[in-house]
Amino acid sequence: MDRRALLGLAAVAVSTAASPAKASGDTGTVQASYLRLPTVTANVMRSGGRRGVMTVETGVDTPDAALRTRVAQSAPRLRAAYAAVVQATANSLLPGAPPDVERLVAQLQAATDRTVGRAGARLLIGTVMVV
Repeated sequence: MDRRALLGLAAVAVSTAASPAKASGDTGTVQASYLRLPTVTANVMRSGGRRGVMTVETGVDTPDAALRTRVAQSAPRLRAAYAAVVQATANSLLPGAPPDVERLVAQLQAATDRTVGRAGARLLIGTVMVV
């Protein structure tokens, strides 16, 4: 198989995904309201006394353009706030117990509102995994 052809297909797929199709005939620009943040990790004790890792995938959806700019500028502070929340959650886990995802989401949303300065940015959570 020709790898260069495969890379060309991948480039076309990425470019079409980056600019959504205008099915309604709208000529205005579409701006993504979703900001994906890097995966947050924390150490956790597993059953048997072994160490494990808790990973949480996060993102922020902000429909308001002015607040979206503030969220983008606050991305490093958001990552730090999320890391503190995830580490505190990981420290409170009993060995072998699953994390309380609903409580974690509530704490991460509170950290988002505190860091951004007001409500309006919605936390979206991907995978919560303890390995």
